[in-house]
Amino acid sequence: MNWNIVKANWQQFRGEVKAQWGKLTNDHLDVIEGKRIELSGKIQETYGITKDEAERQIKDFELRKQDDSAKH
Repeated sequence: MNWNIVKANWQQFRGEVKAQWGKLTNDHLDVIEGKRIELSGKIQETYGITKDEAERQIKDFELRKQDDSAKH
């Protein structure tokens, strides 16, 4: 999935991001504003994980969203 789609439709994806990473607050999501690098940083900071792990989780999220959209 192209991350530009997420950024352009951030209000739609906010809920899905919140469902995936429940510790992220609405304030975090406001700061992220669909920016992938910001999301990665907030995941690292909030969950105490490495950059590589955060990137892996985001990639998994992207693949699931891509699979979901292909099914419709």
